[in-house]
Amino acid sequence: MPQGISTLAADAPALSPANTGFLLICSALVMLMTPALAFFYGGMVRVKSALNMLMMSFISLGIVTVLWVLYGFGVAFGADHGSVIGWSAEYAGLSGIGLTELWDGYTVPVYVFAVFQLMFAVITPALISGALADRVKFSAWALFIALWATVVYFPVAHWVWGEGGWLFEMGVIDFAGGTAVHVNAGAAALGVILVIGKRAGFGKDPMRPHSLPLVMLGAGLLWFGWFGFNAGSWLGNDDGVGAVMFLNTQVAAAAAMLGWLAYEKIRHGAFTTLGAASGAVAGLVAITPAGGSCSPLGAIAIGAISGVLCAMAVSLKFRFGYDDSLDVVGVHLVGGVAGSLLVGLFATGGVQSEARGLFYGGGLEQLGKQAIGVFAVLAYSLALSAVLAFVLERTMGMRVDEDAEVSGIDRNEHAETAYDFSGAGGGIGSHKPSAAIGAVSSEVPATAGDRNRKVDA
Repeated sequence: MPQGISTLAADAPALSPANTGFLLICSALVMLMTPALAFFYGGMVRVKSALNMLMMSFISLGIVTVLWVLYGFGVAFGADHGSVIGWSAEYAGLSGIGLTELWDGYTVPVYVFAVFQLMFAVITPALISGALADRVKFSAWALFIALWATVVYFPVAHWVWGEGGWLFEMGVIDFAGGTAVHVNAGAAALGVILVIGKRAGFGKDPMRPHSLPLVMLGAGLLWFGWFGFNAGSWLGNDDGVGAVMFLNTQVAAAAAMLGWLAYEKIRHGAFTTLGAASGAVAGLVAITPAGGSCSPLGAIAIGAISGVLCAMAVSLKFRFGYDDSLDVVGVHLVGGVAGSLLVGLFATGGVQSEARGLFYGGGLEQLGKQAIGVFAVLAYSLALSAVLAFVLERTMGMRVDEDAEVSGIDRNEHAETAYDFSGAGGGIGSHKPSAAIGAVSSEVPATAGDRNRKVDA
């Protein structure tokens, strides 16, 4: 993703209505991805947890938006301080910005750049929520989002994308968020689940998706919104780089879906809808850092590799005993790491920058830079996220009690149920007994691609 570049006043670009309008549309597409993620995750949980899963994404739209205006944009994209954090007083409250003031070196207003970046900040903590399904207090989750965005996401965004950030200055390539978004969220998910522990019945009870059509709807909307996420990150359409990224986004998602399904057929004997949806998302994750530096053929390779790797990785939770409910680690951490490192192999030197990967005569230099970026973000996010979860668990308690988890977190945390089976409505006074809710969940048939069963143990 391009950053502000200092230019002489005489060379400063003029506001481009076309690029401004394009970036506003892309911002709306990225905003759509958070509700899409809610549907994607919401369909994968049991009936008794569906609303909670939706709310864990939706609440990020509220919390992170307010924090971004107050100080988040300034921390991420303000003047550099020590290569680790940004701050500019005029960005506090976004109140010191001129109406047509341009983002330095580009043809779009600061306000437009700020709102585009806001949507990235919103979806990143929402991604973490899938790993914590069924067992986290909503109040604790809301506070975790606020703290995590402040001490993890905002600084990491500055490292990767802010002018003066240490990874940016090193030359780490992250076009649209492989490290800052996906590795960051996946590592955070792992850090939190290692602290809060497993769901009641993990590895023993069936925990099947309650609505695969909802999963497919969410995946389709994510795929649609991802074009804004990726192509918009070049901040304009003047040189064709955004167009290459748009094409590579489609290509990698398609290749990853095919790779995941092929692995699934060989390993489990069936092509599943859950596998198709998850494979597409894995390809989108992997191409996010890499799509501005590779060719369409490289995008096919990156997509296929990431699809297979992520399909393999989702079973690791059974082997190592951590409860990543909806495979945030397996898809976002593994996919983000894969895509970021594959830049060091497939970068052509002819798209967003002159940096070349190993397969294009660049040697190991870029791969080394990518590895430093990946593992720095992974270690920082993992450690800080675990600390935050530990503090919240020891103070206010991060987990619901076991009775609430077994009977249904929707009813206990939100006083509602996702579906009205009684005809009396879904409000607080209309709940069926918890046994009936569990019975509805257990009626969903198993599939060969059910990642919430112990298929590879």
